[in-house]
Amino acid sequence: MAVKEILEKIKTLDLKDLNIQEPASIVKDLKVTGDVINLKLAVPEPVKEQVKNRFESLIKETNQNLKPNIEFVEGEPKKNPFEQPVFSKRSIKGVKRIIPVASGKGGVGKSTVATNLAMALSKLGRSVGLLDADIYGPSVPTMLGTKGARLTANVFNKIIPIEKYGVKMISMGFLLPSEDTPVIWRGPILMQALNQFLFDVDWGPLDYLILDLPPGTGDVQLSLAQNTAIDGAVVVTTPQDVALVDVKKAVSMFREVNIPILGVVENMAYFVCPETGKEYRIFGESKVPQFVQTYNLKLLGSIPIEPDVTKYADEGMPIVEASPESRTAKAFMGIAKIVDSIYQGGK
Repeated sequence: MAVKEILEKIKTLDLKDLNIQEPASIVKDLKVTGDVINLKLAVPEPVKEQVKNRFESLIKETNQNLKPNIEFVEGEPKKNPFEQPVFSKRSIKGVKRIIPVASGKGGVGKSTVATNLAMALSKLGRSVGLLDADIYGPSVPTMLGTKGARLTANVFNKIIPIEKYGVKMISMGFLLPSEDTPVIWRGPILMQALNQFLFDVDWGPLDYLILDLPPGTGDVQLSLAQNTAIDGAVVVTTPQDVALVDVKKAVSMFREVNIPILGVVENMAYFVCPETGKEYRIFGESKVPQFVQTYNLKLLGSIPIEPDVTKYADEGMPIVEASPESRTAKAFMGIAKIVDSIYQGGK
């Protein structure tokens, strides 16, 4: 079999779930000697074994008599001349890690996860900021009990964030006359406001800046991903199929712009009966474990449904602060520890 024919077969491989868009781009060298195919591939360490297995299966399916000899080498995959242009990504002075919390659709508890993740990281002794980037539906002021707070600037004309429970925060809600006031802005003005919240704020030294993104995969999410030096994303879903259909789009978006996905948080995973402590899967058997396995993602944790979460949030107290011994608070602390361990305390 000629080298050209083998390359054509390689192009048919689907490696998108491993964040490899063009399979041929990882091939650094290919030689056929007798019945042996010698391949040199350049791929990241975490996916080497999976890539090797898929290449071996492809070769076996192509010709039973061929023997693959696969070697991994250092180097970047070959550039695709038709790929999207590289965007210049801005970092934020003094901020070590920027972590967006995203979802494919609304109503999955993304803001609850973002707020409690920020609180939990703070309780681990990290310096944390929280940016409410959901411009059209800012909920952080309510969840953290800062409704009515107003932003001011320092002598350097930098916005001073509001601080509560040890977390610095910025939200469109701090600029609106009332929580009933709608934000009726077009895309360019919206992005200008977000850029100001990112880069014109006196965040000070932070280990983590958590971004509560708007739901979906629209202009705001894409622009932030393309223009901001994001370190890794957390994706929130619920157990139902309808949520997972949309969260796949969020996963694909982050992979398209080469942003690592730290993992998935399964929210509303089960209901805990207050009287008995018994768990009930009110949405049926969860498809999330299968989803994370298929897409080669980590399940960071599963958050139960507890009535106290909503009760305390309405009172301006995240569950991590209001009831640290609750099952939900402990689940959030577990997620924060995993995220923190990835970055070794934000260093």
